[in-house]
Amino acid sequence: MARPFRFGVNLMSPAPADEWRAKCRRAEELGYDVILAPDHLGMPAPFPALVAAAEATERPRLGTFVLNAGFWNPALLAREVATTDALTGGRLELGLGTGYVQAEHETAGLPWGSPGERVDHLRRTVEELERLLDSEDHQPKPVQTPRVPLLIGANGDRMLRLTAEHADIAAFTGARTRDGGVLEPIAAEELDERVALYRKLAAGRAEPAELNLLIQIVIVTDDPGAAMQPWLSRIPHLTEQQVLELPIVLVGTLDDIVERVRAQRDRFGFSYLTVLEPNMEVFAPVIARLREA
Repeated sequence: MARPFRFGVNLMSPAPADEWRAKCRRAEELGYDVILAPDHLGMPAPFPALVAAAEATERPRLGTFVLNAGFWNPALLAREVATTDALTGGRLELGLGTGYVQAEHETAGLPWGSPGERVDHLRRTVEELERLLDSEDHQPKPVQTPRVPLLIGANGDRMLRLTAEHADIAAFTGARTRDGGVLEPIAAEELDERVALYRKLAAGRAEPAELNLLIQIVIVTDDPGAAMQPWLSRIPHLTEQQVLELPIVLVGTLDDIVERVRAQRDRFGFSYLTVLEPNMEVFAPVIARLREA
């Protein structure tokens, strides 16, 4: 039986208190299950943003999507996680990743490291967080038991292994990182292979993880080709049709997008979809239609 859908929105634009809270209330009104905050310089600081979101809303879960592990010391992060979980009434979902923007590390005066070193650091962070937050002696304590749910964003082999071993939510980027922090989308066939590898690595789990996909583009239109023209220059190695077929792209009529979301859950297992803030309103009718079924 397919896992029920969940929908999250990643709120990326800084805003004054009243505007931020209004934005969070609007996400709740539109039916989003999770309000998320990223971890990039120039965007809202994730933990205070989520505490403010909790004060403005009642129903949605609240998550980081995703923390850049290179920005965080595990002991200090454990304090932030436990405090935020308490202040949000046990609504926190912790999302972690390696980080992919070298310039942000340089601006922050933090080491960048090789891809392997960044994965090693993330593994140490995950394992130390588990140790600290599971300890009876750790203060403050999170509200949720047995723990705050953990999401890890992954694509590469080592990251998928780490996700299979530790994460409650396996978040697939639907892209690979190129030099300079550029995300290059991957085709459905390659995503099939990535999900298959994850499932193989996760075969011994007591309970299966929830699978998440970050959707980059959502456009409701009767003319998908015309709608995609402004985007083609950003992905010059792909044809218009290849872009429209990318799993992280949802472009077409409302009926088409609804069926595409259902088909991708059947094909890949993605029951938890995240959209970016600019797509919050346009994706809402898709949520409504899927909830009607």
